[in-house]
Amino acid sequence: MALLAYLKSLFILQLLMGFVFVVSGLIINFIQLCTCILWPINKRLYRIINCRLAYSLWSQLVMLLEWWSGTECTLYADQATVDKFGKEHVITILNHNYEIDFLCGWTMCERYGILGSSKVLAKHELLKVPLIGWTWYFLEIVFCKRKWEEDRKTVFNSLNRLKDYPEYMWFLLYCEGTRFTEAKHQISMQVAESKGLPKLKYHLLPRTKGFTTTLQCLKGTVTAVYDVTLNFKDNQTPTLLGIVSGKKYKADLSVRRFPVEDIPDDEKECATWLHKLYQEKDALQESYKKEGKFPGPTITPKRRPWTLLNFLFWATVLLSPLINFAYGVAVSGSPLLIIGFIIFLIIGRQTLHQWPVEATLLPFDNASLTLPERESLSLLPEAGGTH
Repeated sequence: MALLAYLKSLFILQLLMGFVFVVSGLIINFIQLCTCILWPINKRLYRIINCRLAYSLWSQLVMLLEWWSGTECTLYADQATVDKFGKEHVITILNHNYEIDFLCGWTMCERYGILGSSKVLAKHELLKVPLIGWTWYFLEIVFCKRKWEEDRKTVFNSLNRLKDYPEYMWFLLYCEGTRFTEAKHQISMQVAESKGLPKLKYHLLPRTKGFTTTLQCLKGTVTAVYDVTLNFKDNQTPTLLGIVSGKKYKADLSVRRFPVEDIPDDEKECATWLHKLYQEKDALQESYKKEGKFPGPTITPKRRPWTLLNFLFWATVLLSPLINFAYGVAVSGSPLLIIGFIIFLIIGRQTLHQWPVEATLLPFDNASLTLPERESLSLLPEAGGTH
């Protein structure tokens, strides 16, 4: 086991995995671009193909979580809820406290066969992120700038297009809008106090507009809302770099299912329902802190081999020419080629250790806003999906 842990920590192996992900992602993006010709001819076929292409990329990240780091994901949910996983369109609400919370959500999507068709309400800035933003564009992900006057038409149009989506989807919402930090929590609770709302201990004040809008547009398509509350055993603070380095974590996810017909239609009542939901999520986190587990029965869905097989396919296709090239550089004796290759390795190391994290650190920074400006944020649609 010590040898395996040492191998996982080797920079060269991490670099090779990063190379496979980036190059395969660019290839997938190019194929996605080519599929655009199908949209006016056969929209259903376009969507099915792009779901498969997205799966081929995202499953490489899930592979890191499941097979490389060996992270365990345990569900706290009743069997009736689990039996519906992957068999209905749903809106999923997830707390946003960790770098890898999206990966834990994705691994559940993968195990129930809907990773490629998962959706999110994402920040417009993520369109600029290579591979992630580009892949999402072809997947019809809903992007917003968090300026409701500008976003209204775009968000409504994007959501309405998803009503006839051919494959079951989980539409992920980070209703808090950005990742939890103590500084953001203080600001958020100032807003809660100014609005007379109950304060939260483990969450930021949810932004209701995004949830109410999504639910309004997708009613008749989605049949339920899944409330997912995530925490980690032993007060672990997982990171993407920890996953890449092979560190194992133990994730617990409490999942509660709410039928859409049980959620109020009126926007204000729906917003009140969401605030109450977050008070319940806070109580769940408080219970977890005291007991070390969520209430309810546990289910541990088995990991599937497809993520590993998919990665091995791309590794076989892409690493053979890279290794041949590296060997040619080594035996060439050319100082310029060797120095150039060393510089490439250095750049690759820096990219590997910074890019994944930076891609998740694009949330709108509201720390410098005045209190009235902060209050106005609660009226805007939330964003964030990959971070």
